[in-house]
Amino acid sequence: MPQITHRQVETNGISMHVAEAGAGFPVLFCHGFPELWYSWRHQLRGLAAAGFRAIAPDQRGYGDTDAPSAVETYSVHHLIGDLTGLLDALAIEKAVVVGHDWGGMIAWQMALLAPHRVERVVGVNTPFFPRPPVRPTVLMDAMAPGTFHYVLYFQTPGVAEAELDANVRRTLNGFFQSPDRAALEAFLSAGPAALGPRTGGLLDRLPVAKHGAFLSEEDFEVLVAAYERTGFRGGLNWYRNIDVNWESTAYLAGARVHQPALMITAELDAVLRPELAAGMEAWVPNLRATHLVRDCGHWTQQEKPDEVNRVLIEFLGDLRAA
Repeated sequence: MPQITHRQVETNGISMHVAEAGAGFPVLFCHGFPELWYSWRHQLRGLAAAGFRAIAPDQRGYGDTDAPSAVETYSVHHLIGDLTGLLDALAIEKAVVVGHDWGGMIAWQMALLAPHRVERVVGVNTPFFPRPPVRPTVLMDAMAPGTFHYVLYFQTPGVAEAELDANVRRTLNGFFQSPDRAALEAFLSAGPAALGPRTGGLLDRLPVAKHGAFLSEEDFEVLVAAYERTGFRGGLNWYRNIDVNWESTAYLAGARVHQPALMITAELDAVLRPELAAGMEAWVPNLRATHLVRDCGHWTQQEKPDEVNRVLIEFLGDLRAA
């Protein structure tokens, strides 16, 4: 089995922790919230065994990567600058960029903002979203007036941290649940009202049950140890820049992603629904395929690692000889 190695890399004014495995064409994996490089452990080994150089950093604010204190240092330009600087430090000219959850947004935006560094792009659960006509928080408020919306709840510094940091095990158990088809259908049928009025916190809406079986006890302890040390502030700061990102990328209105692309969706993801990827070809004209992972929730690459690896390797197969 390919060995995963670790190192710290200086990039864009921060020290970034990076996990790597294998040799060959580079594939850069970008995690989401509340995750770590560790979310890609199956892909690091699987892609390395298939002849690729697999690279997964802890992104800014996470794990063993620096977490600057200022909220404004978590803008999309900082986050993509971290990754292009990482490629520079590793002497990589171009890479395939794969992103899940928030990492998916970064992957699509990197294809637009640094197209010369992106050979291909893969979204896992997160489709390409064109720039909306109004600020994202205004749009979210209009979509769920008077009801709880976790992104809006995250906007005020200190509020969500106080809740989520208080009991890291409870928080992570609540997030990392296996999918429940019946519960999802009930949630979707209720619409925005399913989350109740805009009072209380996020944990009031998350299960108290133990984490899903896709995480072993050892896996879960890796996450717990990291977040008990760092807290959740770094990842929450990504959300606090969504309006700033919208303002600073006005010049990308109507922009299209021209790199070869793959979209992987998950049937039972409650937030990033598969239907959100419908019509993506208008914005990603070189979308090679959209693959639906059935019986899978939000944590796709961990819930169904063999299927995700197979689809990735098929999409990237011709790069192994490059």
